[in-house]
Amino acid sequence: MTLSTHISELKRKHQSLSDKVEEAQRAPSVDGLQVAYLKKQKLKLKEEIKRLSS
Repeated sequence: MTLSTHISELKRKHQSLSDKVEEAQRAPSVDGLQVAYLKKQKLKLKEEIKRLSS
């Protein structure tokens, strides 16, 4: 796997998590811990993308 392919995959996962966070926040029975976990995972991916892109 090339670096650009890996970064693209990380970006795809980041977008997927973004969608899940948005969906969870619109749900009537929002689990705050689940949303926090998703946001933390999303941040880790963003940091990894930034690190690899530098």
